[in-house]
Amino acid sequence: MSQTISLPTKTARLETRVTAEQKRLFQRAADLTGRSLTDFILNSAQEVAARTVREHDVLTVSGQDRELFVSALLQPPAPSRRLRQAASRYKRALGR
Repeated sequence: MSQTISLPTKTARLETRVTAEQKRLFQRAADLTGRSLTDFILNSAQEVAARTVREHDVLTVSGQDRELFVSALLQPPAPSRRLRQAASRYKRALGR
């Protein structure tokens, strides 16, 4: 029994204009990696896009920042008068 693999259908189109020098560079890199120009550009753009999103989504903090954050979680300050008042208003609004 053979299984068929269904690949996502490519329906979106992306166009761009580049200089002749950029195209030569991209083509040379594609040739060196044994890929088509389109495949090289798409894979390169996807790698950079994924890295950019990952770097944006990941919060990096120093050791000191991490210790302060954990300390604040484990030993939070007492609620202020304004916070207690806001909590009371919230509870009344919910009928509690």
